Amino acid sequence: MDTKKDTRSRGPRRTGAPQRSSFKGRDTRTNPAYEAGMRFALDNGFKRPMTAAVEQRRSSGGSRGGPRRPSSGRPERSGPRPDRSSGARPARGGGRGYQEMAVDLSKLVNKAQPAEDVEVYESTHAFADFAVDERLKANIAAKGYITPTPIQDQSIPHVLLGKDVVGIANTGTGKTAAFLIPLIDKVLKFRELGNDERVLVMVPTRELAIQIESEFFGFAKGLGLASVTCVGGASIVPQIRVLKRNPAFVIGTPGRLKDLMERRDLDLTHFGTVVLDEADRMLDMGFIDDMRFILAKMRSERHTLFFSATMSRDIQALIGAFLKDPVAVSVKTRETSHMIDQDVVKVHHSQKFEKLAELLKEPEFEKTLVFGRTKHGVERMAKDLRQVGIRADSIHGNKTHSARQKALIAFKRNDVRVLVATDVAARGLDISGVTHVINYDLPSTYEDYTHRIGRTGRAGTSGKALTFIP
Repeated sequence: MDTKKDTRSRGPRRTGAPQRSSFKGRDTRTNPAYEAGMRFALDNGFKRPMTAAVEQRRSSGGSRGGPRRPSSGRPERSGPRPDRSSGARPARGGGRGYQEMAVDLSKLVNKAQPAEDVEVYESTHAFADFAVDERLKANIAAKGYITPTPIQDQSIPHVLLGKDVVGIANTGTGKTAAFLIPLIDKVLKFRELGNDERVLVMVPTRELAIQIESEFFGFAKGLGLASVTCVGGASIVPQIRVLKRNPAFVIGTPGRLKDLMERRDLDLTHFGTVVLDEADRMLDMGFIDDMRFILAKMRSERHTLFFSATMSRDIQALIGAFLKDPVAVSVKTRETSHMIDQDVVKVHHSQKFEKLAELLKEPEFEKTLVFGRTKHGVERMAKDLRQVGIRADSIHGNKTHSARQKALIAFKRNDVRVLVATDVAARGLDISGVTHVINYDLPSTYEDYTHRIGRTGRAGTSGKALTFIP
């Protein structure tokens, strides 16, 4: 099984003093790209959200000294590396080197807000208002899209004008349509002029790449546009076969894209547009060197769209290095959705599984995501749940690409009620109808926590998140 394609180029481990951020082996304080990104961030009011542990330490007057490292979940490995920037603590009985986020009950217990108490965003456009191809408009309407989400409403007009865009938004806010709709229209317009425009979409995980291609098929139906998904864990041969037909959209993970380029099966000199989706996640997974390698092979005069849930120091450096005069679109209003009811379950480590099984047998837990720490632990948990009569499957980095897709499809179709997962499922996946998220094991950072529970309470529906703590 080829599981290294998406995760093998991680670069040197970052260490150093608190005021220093290592970017490509350099001190970003003297890096012009970082300074440009920092100016952009400051000019547009961006700041890096604090983790719960940092807030807790500051409010208690604790020391901020000592070595720090950027958050790095690395879900494709057996467990995340220590995250000392968030005051993480060693996990009991966890994988080697794994450290949990510090518990702050004020962040883990939160009642969902009634819909009438939430300020409703008033869109300035309808999808019918956008100056896009009429056939594309028909496909958008066929998918039931009437009013854009905030990120779509504010991004699409700028992308249609060919401007570089930095979009900062929470997961589940409609970022995929925010770039697919205007870029499909762009390719169509170029073709009318007799020009061949191609689009590269770079994402951190296989599942997100496949999900984006599925969305592409819906928007591009009947338009004569082709796409290919290039991800590790799947056979490279069919991907090469489709690439030879020069599809308009290439969607892939950095590791596999780099492999294809080194094989000379992917030539990026013909691509004029690139999308970096979930850029902060790609940094967390160690893809920075691959990202720089890939973008260096594209034309310097290109159209670049950049989407991230956070604005870290390295993200600021990437903005300065990869984008030119970007437009800032920030619609991140709060760290967790107002539709999610959050609570904790106090349970001793030795009784966690029994408590989990007890909860999952309750009728209200119709469709539940359970997050565990390690690949082996997740696999064993799913097996043990099946043994007590609960329909469960698992998804983690040790599974083959086809096995992961099979488990996801079964969960989406309600063939299984419970999907047990590592943090590989914490971002980007749009699974409708998830009623509950259970943090069986604590994540390493509060940011990872927000992404985990963001799998529920989506598209205007309510959800519940429970976190097991001793």
